[in-house]
Amino acid sequence: MSITTRTTTEALDAAGRDRPELRKMIEEIVESGFTGVTLRVHDERDEWVGSAGVAELGGTAKPPINGHVRIGSNTKTFTATLVLQLVAEGKIGLDTPVVGYLPEFGLDERITVRMLLQHTSGVFNFTGEVYDDGTIVYGIPVPYGTTGKEWVDNRFRTYRPQELVELALSRPARFEPGTGWSYSNTNYVLARLVIEKVTGRSLAEEMQRRILGPLGLSGTVVPDTSPEIPEPHAHAYYRYEDAGRQKTIDITRHNPSWVSTGGDMISTTQDLHTFISALNGGQLLPTELLAEMRTPHPTGIPNMDYGLGVFVVTTDDGGTVISHNGGTVGSAAEMYSTPDGSKTLTAALTWVADADMAIATAFHDARQRLVNEVFCGGQAEPAQPTD
Repeated sequence: MSITTRTTTEALDAAGRDRPELRKMIEEIVESGFTGVTLRVHDERDEWVGSAGVAELGGTAKPPINGHVRIGSNTKTFTATLVLQLVAEGKIGLDTPVVGYLPEFGLDERITVRMLLQHTSGVFNFTGEVYDDGTIVYGIPVPYGTTGKEWVDNRFRTYRPQELVELALSRPARFEPGTGWSYSNTNYVLARLVIEKVTGRSLAEEMQRRILGPLGLSGTVVPDTSPEIPEPHAHAYYRYEDAGRQKTIDITRHNPSWVSTGGDMISTTQDLHTFISALNGGQLLPTELLAEMRTPHPTGIPNMDYGLGVFVVTTDDGGTVISHNGGTVGSAAEMYSTPDGSKTLTAALTWVADADMAIATAFHDARQRLVNEVFCGGQAEPAQPTD
């Protein structure tokens, strides 16, 4: 009997498979400021899953063991995998200029598909470009920074991919194509449009046909503009100032098109495990393209490089972990795997977000503790971008 069917501490203990160190860790993460945490670990000691905190403010029920969560930038790994499948079929050229697929935007002819997936295009990030001097320039209202209330007021607005790309291209490029690295959600909106152009189908249709269906990822959704999230799920919250007063609202439902293919998908810790294990286990891509995906490109972040839709993390003991994470407003997902897919860590976290990103330090610490425990034997783990 799979341990995934057991949802209580008592059942885990009865099975003799509970991991007190992991349970204590997620409880301490909740104490640091999160409303809820769900953790799933697959390793040589079998599978362990547990949750701590509450599913809803004011309630007593814990987050559902396999609840749905907005996975943020983990979406990029799914999208990059889909692009590389099309590369394998000869429908997309990895080093082909993007302008050939999307001539309507007047893109710099030097920008290739690889640069989109690798974040080396230099294209402005519509959710906020962070410059070396600390200055942040926003393209649209976002739930962090100085535009919190404006995002709340517009949280059910629909942004179309073309609109986001046009906005981004109206701003100066961060650098010349291929000369630097900068995390930009715009890259993946462009990747979505390339997918749709060459297949003649929507991203959601292609994702279902090529990845979600074959892997049986029934808990994973490409929502496009829908504000809904399937049950069961923990709730996400947002705190902001309105007319001099602090308000806290439930923002679990919102239109995710503001981040589009940069981070709009919904999944579960079980589905994320299945996906990242299958990807690294060679089930989704030919060997040579999986190697391309995991070829590290320098990011300027210590021990943290980026491939094509994945982070390539070097641990202090010299090991390698393939990962992505994703944070959206009030919720986040973590996804880590050994290069062979045999050991994985997936997690879902919820909290009360605010414009100041007050949870940021606790978020980094939580990730570091979880990954250290499972992969690094307590050694340090660097931060990653979370949007």
